[in-house]
Amino acid sequence: MARIKKGDLVEVITGRTQARGGDRGKQGRVLEVQVEKNRVLVEGINFVTKHVRVGQTQRGTKTGGIEKFEAPIHVSNVAIVDPETKKPTKVGVRIEEVTKDGVTKTVRVRYAKKSGKDL
Repeated sequence: MARIKKGDLVEVITGRTQARGGDRGKQGRVLEVQVEKNRVLVEGINFVTKHVRVGQTQRGTKTGGIEKFEAPIHVSNVAIVDPETKKPTKVGVRIEEVTKDGVTKTVRVRYAKKSGKDL
């Protein structure tokens, strides 16, 4: 089971501080998880500038210029935010027995290690 999933609230735990122009300490929602590359795309974090060549569409509108967008960061540089304390925490997994309509199922549940709350 993945420790970080799409939609989780995470905090950047490494890198330059915000005072020095970095993203450490910022929180945001995970937009995309790239499992094969071990990277996550976080909303509002790690903005990069890309220069795109000026072109023209079929309708005649100009494209190109300078674009800013989020770039993926390594999964080890972010930590899930504890829903109770709003601070970064590690993720644990426990196995629970769930009974629904007379059928018992084993389910893996992610939880915050600091507070024990389910994620």
